[in-house]
Amino acid sequence: MGALLNELRERGCDVEGALNRFLNKEDFYAKCYKKFLDDPAFAALDEALKAKDADAAFRHAHTLKGLTANMGLTPLYDIIVKIVEPLRGGLYSDDLLEKYDVMMQELETYRRIGARNGL
Repeated sequence: MGALLNELRERGCDVEGALNRFLNKEDFYAKCYKKFLDDPAFAALDEALKAKDADAAFRHAHTLKGLTANMGLTPLYDIIVKIVEPLRGGLYSDDLLEKYDVMMQELETYRRIGARNGL
């Protein structure tokens, strides 16, 4: 478990803050981390953005923003904020799909970290 947390720290994640929210239970954090990697909000956000549905995209992006904040995944959180904020006002733009792609590339990094750590 320590290896997972160390890799996340090296990426600039707020591991200490996240562990505090997870009652300092590393195994519980790891279990939630694994679940987070396949959260359906990622695919739902993709669908909403492709449909140019700003309201639905906002809901899914806002969910992901909260999840990444709770997990302390700061680099991913910073990308998601760039998607959430324009959508908050109902503004859709085609560059949101580009930001989504960047977010998914970052997510893939976290999936690789999880895989290296048996998750």
